[in-house]
This record gives sequence, structure tokens and C-alpha cells, in this order.
Amino acid sequence: MKDVTLGLVGVGRIGVMHAKNIVALNEVMHPQGINVRLAITDVAADHARIIAGSLGAEFLPSLAELLASGIDGLVIATGTGTHPDLIKAGVDAGIPVFCEKPVAMNVPDSRPVLEYIRARKGTVQIGHQRRFDAGYLEAKRAYTAGELGWIHSLRAVTCDMTPPPVEFLASSGGIFRDCSVHDFDILRWLTGREIVEVYAKGSNNGDPRIGEVGDVDTALAVVTFDDGTMGTVSASRYNGGGHDVRLEIQGSKGSLMVGLDEKAALRSAEEHVAFPSNEPHLTFAERFDGAYRSEMAAFVELILGQRTNPCTAEDAVAASKVADAAQESLESGVPVRVAQAGAPAQIGN
Repeated sequence: MKDVTLGLVGVGRIGVMHAKNIVALNEVMHPQGINVRLAITDVAADHARIIAGSLGAEFLPSLAELLASGIDGLVIATGTGTHPDLIKAGVDAGIPVFCEKPVAMNVPDSRPVLEYIRARKGTVQIGHQRRFDAGYLEAKRAYTAGELGWIHSLRAVTCDMTPPPVEFLASSGGIFRDCSVHDFDILRWLTGREIVEVYAKGSNNGDPRIGEVGDVDTALAVVTFDDGTMGTVSASRYNGGGHDVRLEIQGSKGSLMVGLDEKAALRSAEEHVAFPSNEPHLTFAERFDGAYRSEMAAFVELILGQRTNPCTAEDAVAASKVADAAQESLESGVPVRVAQAGAPAQIGN
């Protein structure tokens, strides 16, 4: 049995989810002769010690002690502002790093991190979990196989049932960077094409404090790809029907919808149509439970050299470039050309 020890930094909501998924990996890894161990640290030491104890994981009081303990990979699930320094620490330790998106608060802050990783030949996987969702994987397979023909329209939707705390939104960078960046990433990944221009609008009809901290609760972006294909990306913090994540792909030969299952957060207005019949997903963690598990399994495989990096830091920054352009368009009211790597966005004509 080969032991692989993951060190986790950060045990907030998503950190606890990752911790549980890491421990559960042994259900699928043991038959492959792999035993996954977990060590945890957090500045909230008492909370981290409790989480570690509940999962049979090791608690270490500091990042330095975690890195010195001989871990095989570092998992970062802390606030965005801490990502650059933690990524660099993992790279300096000579171990693969998994970091929740994004690399940094914005593209300019991400650029030196990319340079740091490249200069030291580091391995960093960024957490865009939709790349592991069964529906998105099938859509990519069908498109790549030519079953849809050429794409004429893409419509991506990401809607939370209820907004996160306003305190979080105040430091999130805006709805496009926090929420729609997942859609921007999956559109690039699925099509293999770059988004070159964004035109965004937004509104605030919910909690006025969201507007007071500089964000919107509902937004729509029209995106243009480098081959002229058009798409829309919509997001909202107030989708009372449930957590709604979908992607509609319309092609010259056929169409597919990701997220149209028995727990879809919508209902038909047509007579005698009972679909979907189950209760809707309530949160992103529930909607993408399987994807998050597969994502962490992929990180272990990356550590073992069994696969290539499924989402590089460069991939993540490319999606963040689109999010930055969308945020600028929202603020300026005009279309914005997506910047070249790390450069300021340019306002379109």
C-alpha cells in the first residue's frame, strides 16, 4: 500500500468539504493500492483541531510545521487574498499544490504568481470543479465527437438560491469574479476557444447592502469568442427555486443541456409535464458533490504522476481575465476587449 499525505490549509466551509472528500478517497483508492492520509492546519487552531479529530486526521499548528511534516501535496482552501503566498510556499516546498480558484484577487496580482510557478517548474492545480462534472464531461465529449456540429449559441446560468453574507461579497471582487468565472472557465474548456469580448449589465433588487459594497445581485454578460460565436452568461444571488447551474449548447446538428436533471431548479409551464419531479439542489456543494470528489482524486493522481494537470494556473487566470473584463464592462457600461495575459482590459469601440 502506497501512502499519499495531503496537507490542507483552511477549514472554513469549503475546506471542511475538501477534508471530508480527502478522507473518503480511500473508498476508491485502497483497491488501487493507495492510502490517502490528511493533515490539517488553520489560523483558527481550535476549530481545525476539532475538525481533524472528527476525521481521524492529524492537526499541525502552523503552515511551516505542515510543510515540514513530509506531506506529498498541499491543498489550499483559504480566502483568496492568501492564495499567492500559500501557492508560493507549496512550490518552494517542492510539492504539487491544489488551490481553490482564483489564483489571486485579479489578473495583475496573478501574473507574478504565474511567473513564480514557471520559474520554479511548480505544479499547481486550480479548483474549477465543473471540469469533473458528469454533464459537462458528456457535453465536451459530444461536441468534440462532432455530434452537435458547429456551435451557434451558448447559454450559461449560475444562480444561488440565497446570497452569501454581505461581508463576503465586499471582498469577493464582484459577481463575475466570484460566481461567473466558473462559467467563463467551462466555456473555454468545452469549446477550446478564447473569449475575446464581454458586454455586461447588472441590477440590484435584493439586499441594498450588496450595492453598497460595490456588487450586484443579478448580472448578464454577452460574450464573443475568437471565431465569432456568441454566448450569454447569467448569474443571480436570489434564485428562490433552488441552486441553478446549467449550460445550453446549440449546434448546427443538435443541442444539449447540462444540468437538466430530476433536481433542476425550474418547472415546466406546459400542461401535464411533471418534470423535474425531485426537490431541487440547494447549494453548489450539493450540486457538484461528485465533481468535487473527482477533482480531489485527480489531484492525488497528479501527485503520483498518473495524469496531466487538469486545470493549470494559466487556465484559471485565462478565465479570470474574462471575469475582469466583465467587471470592467459592468462598471463602464460598454463592451470590453479581454486583455492579454495580465494586461489592463481595453474598452472596445
